Amino acid sequence: MIRRHIVFTGRVQGVGFRWRALYAAQGLGLSGWVKNETDGSVTLEVQGEALAINEFLRELRGGKYVEIHGMDVKGIPVQEEERGFRVYGY
Repeated sequence: MIRRHIVFTGRVQGVGFRWRALYAAQGLGLSGWVKNETDGSVTLEVQGEALAINEFLRELRGGKYVEIHGMDVKGIPVQEEERGFRVYGY
């Protein structure tokens, strides 16, 4: 079990990115959250098995209107009590 904090830049707001993240995470049994930032980026934290997180990221890149120009990825401590995946933001 691992947890990643990721900031996505590019065309990631207004293209269904957060909802794509929600559905991908639910389908892969991952937990975490995603939110839009005021600078146009999207921040998320995702937790689960490494292979599932890799598939999750592959699904996010496959969005029809999504254009990811950068991903700042950091490993962070697992949150054992976390359940589910949430969407935050406006």
